[in-house]
Amino acid sequence: MSQEYAESRIREALKQARGNTTKARQTIIAWAAEDQRLLLALARPHMTGIVAHAISRVLSRPEIPAQEESIPATAQSLNMAPDTFGKEILKALSSDDTPVFGLEGGSSGSPHRKKASQSHIDALKAMASKSRKK
Repeated sequence: MSQEYAESRIREALKQARGNTTKARQTIIAWAAEDQRLLLALARPHMTGIVAHAISRVLSRPEIPAQEESIPATAQSLNMAPDTFGKEILKALSSDDTPVFGLEGGSSGSPHRKKASQSHIDALKAMASKSRKK
């Protein structure tokens, strides 16, 4: 039922945006900030990945060691107000300092491109000039 609700809202956003996927995406994000049912329908299939990522982020922080005595033996409910559910997630995703998934913890990869070497530029120019001659 919730998946059909999400799909119907997505179709509605696409119709409203006249097929423009970027505008439809922005509309869905705005609606999800106000509609807990829509946010849950969109996030439910990805919840295990979201939670696994959050846990690994917390465990990878060296300044805050994981303390077993601070972890309760039984789970406790958060008692969140329905109108605030998910807003923190959306704020975190839209901030400028949001880490790139997979690159935030000690990974050697860089999200920014490095400048091309002169030999690479020369090789590309040589290939381009050969293709023009044919």
